[in-house]
Amino acid sequence: MKARDVIKRLEADGWYRIRSKGGHRQFKHTVKKGRVTVAGQLNVDVPIKTLKSIWKQAQLPEED
Repeated sequence: MKARDVIKRLEADGWYRIRSKGGHRQFKHTVKKGRVTVAGQLNVDVPIKTLKSIWKQAQLPEED
């Protein structure tokens, strides 16, 4: 899954960008605790373990 698609899914769940520096984008949610960081260029695939970590932090089910 591309970083762009990860960001779209986070934003659809209510996460919004709070900070960007270089290739790292941080997101925060109005209700859920914590922050989620998506690293890398938008058109590059996110590694599987990183993707699982993002979904866990965002409290979202994993996609196949």
